[in-house]
Amino acid sequence: MTISAEVQITDLTANDHACLTFGEPEELHDLTAAFVRDGLSGGLRVVWLCEEPQAALTELGRRGVAVRPATQTGRMDVVASHEGLLSGQSFSVEHAMAWLRSQIELTSREGYAGLRVALDMGWALRPVSGVEQLPAFEKEIAAALSDTSVSVLCQYDRDRFDPVTLASVSPFHTRAVAAATYHDDPLLRICRQYAPPGIRLAGQIDRSAEDALALALAEAIRVDGHITINMAELSFIDLSCTRMIIDAARSLVPSRKVVMRCNRGIVSRFVLLGADGVHGIDLVTADDR
Repeated sequence: MTISAEVQITDLTANDHACLTFGEPEELHDLTAAFVRDGLSGGLRVVWLCEEPQAALTELGRRGVAVRPATQTGRMDVVASHEGLLSGQSFSVEHAMAWLRSQIELTSREGYAGLRVALDMGWALRPVSGVEQLPAFEKEIAAALSDTSVSVLCQYDRDRFDPVTLASVSPFHTRAVAAATYHDDPLLRICRQYAPPGIRLAGQIDRSAEDALALALAEAIRVDGHITINMAELSFIDLSCTRMIIDAARSLVPSRKVVMRCNRGIVSRFVLLGADGVHGIDLVTADDR
């Protein structure tokens, strides 16, 4: 079975100008958390411009990012998109690039090894004047990153942005970022999760996807440490796939833990097969934090 993947989020390096296309908030938050986590662990300063900063901070914290010390020391800023890229309800390349250059200068002045910037482009879906300058903005970003220790991750919702817009900005990115995907059709998506490490399942799964699930679990097990199986967006799982996940958890050494994050209906399936009594399994409902 072939795993579908473009460049993974963990492959990004200095002065990359990457385009992340995502299909749902869970995917966006997972990949961004890995981008932020790896930047902070590498001694970089990190900035995320997004639609809802407080919710974004909560999601980063849930995924293992040490939010409070990073924000208190100025190593990480999570702010609303309009505070950096927009002037009122207007967008201009000059204004947005002035903001980006100010962040680069601040990072250098504070003595950080480099800068990572994540830009949620959801603002461009609103009635904003000047939005037609978006491709020119992406071109200017690419030019500004040459010979720097700055990387920028531009985030586009692939279901909300039209193909023409996505095609117009694509040539200015050096990388296209995606999660490693084991299965993807209208009923089911199985992909790698990066923060915390593990796999994510969304939709409905039965024995027809057993091979893809087995491969995803095997790859997760090969990575050291605890594993998270994120099933928050899974609406159905049959008994054979439930057993496969429980058996995979049983195969781990006692020092490793498997966190199964599910909605309440899926939790009941695992309880039915005794998962709550297996050493190393931590069943968490999707509403728990």
